Amino acid sequence: MPKNENTIVFKNVRLSYPHLFTPHAFEGGEPKYQTTVLLDKDKDAEQIARVKKLIAAKLAELKVKKLPDDKICLKEGSEKPDREGYGEGVMFISAKSVKRVPVVDKDSSTPITEEDNMIYGGCYCDVSMDIYAQEKYGKRVNAGLRAVRFRKKGDPIGAAPADPEDEFGEPIEDDEDDMM
Repeated sequence: MPKNENTIVFKNVRLSYPHLFTPHAFEGGEPKYQTTVLLDKDKDAEQIARVKKLIAAKLAELKVKKLPDDKICLKEGSEKPDREGYGEGVMFISAKSVKRVPVVDKDSSTPITEEDNMIYGGCYCDVSMDIYAQEKYGKRVNAGLRAVRFRKKGDPIGAAPADPEDEFGEPIEDDEDDMM
């Protein structure tokens, strides 16, 4: 269960751009552990409403009624219509952490590693995050990543890795010239 009133746990949501094992830096920023959660506006309507309520409370803390869309963690999927998994009917929220967060299997206790190849863009997970107000470096409402629990595989989002057989064709026969 959530640890405080600012924590929300998304159940059975699709991940996009997961960087949970190695921190990643966007646009020259500080490397962080992060993921984006894709929310179906119908299926996840209750959770979206809760996030909006938390955002409104954080705006009140910041003593503002509204911030530009790029300063709030919850966004419309239509902002990225050309990206797989986004578009109309979807909202998304990106959460980050400077520290590595627990990433566990369905039993909530077995750690998952990068080598397990279970976490990828398109898999389904439960994700815990805190919604918080930021004033340093400008007013924003952000999401802090707390933990991730793998739930099930899903269709991968984004480009698949290259297949060496497709890339290079026929195998190379050993040749005396290649041995030198």
